[in-house]
Amino acid sequence: MTAIATAAPRPMPLRTAKRKPPLRASSIAAQVFLITATILWITPVIFALYVALRPQSSTNKFGYMSLPHGGLTTANFTNAWTQSDMLRFFENSARITVPAVAVTLLLASAVAFIVSRLNFKFNIGLLILFTAGNLLPPQVLITPLFRIYLAIHLPHWISGSGLLYNSYLGLIVINVSFQLGFCVFVLSNYMKTIPDEMYEAAVVDGASLWTRYWRLTLPLCRPALAALATLLTTWIYNDFFWAITLISTGNKRPITSALANLQGQFVSNQNLISAAALIAAIPTLVVYILLQKQFIAGLSLGSSKG
Repeated sequence: MTAIATAAPRPMPLRTAKRKPPLRASSIAAQVFLITATILWITPVIFALYVALRPQSSTNKFGYMSLPHGGLTTANFTNAWTQSDMLRFFENSARITVPAVAVTLLLASAVAFIVSRLNFKFNIGLLILFTAGNLLPPQVLITPLFRIYLAIHLPHWISGSGLLYNSYLGLIVINVSFQLGFCVFVLSNYMKTIPDEMYEAAVVDGASLWTRYWRLTLPLCRPALAALATLLTTWIYNDFFWAITLISTGNKRPITSALANLQGQFVSNQNLISAAALIAAIPTLVVYILLQKQFIAGLSLGSSKG
């Protein structure tokens, strides 16, 4: 009989824990920058909330930076809502913001589709023309624009004054005009990321130009449209310059102008104004929360291709 040699068992290799790669200096700097930016952004909001919750008597006696003597209260929010008639100004802002955002997105998407998906001689020049409109500061145009608004007559069922001046339509028109160029620029770049094969297949199937725009392009641009809708709502809703310039009747002005009604001629209740400002910011927060996923998707999808 022959002896069968058995091989000695091999020792099992020791599993070593994977070490995390050390953070690079750029990553640490980016984190420090984000943390610093977050603190700088949220500190005024927290301070405004703190001032809004303090009684005016405590603020006048001890100052804004002192500890809350006598406790905090929500009376400033109630007084701000009733004294400034904020519900009416919320309605005024909705009458201006909702149509302005809808019209801007509709016109911008149509122009962007023509510029990005059709090849003609002046498409680049047209895009530059729309984009260049954002380079003009509003203060430069206010004098000729004011005279134009006084010269344009409207039916009384549209404007109670019979003019484009002091009407909701006037604010809608100016906001659409100033926001259109930016939206065309963003949407045109976004539409260029759509594959050409989809449009070629649509043409083969007999799709018209309107069908390619309305039923093919717009559904694919929902993230970008949602992102722009969030930005436009914030910008138009928070507009103050055009509201005080092109509207003379106080009851027609939007919510940003309602805050001015809380200021006295000689003394201002800053606690009351802080509470009113926080209440006025609620609609923009609601819009962002509702469109948060689409807003983030719209910002990220168009970042890899131009």
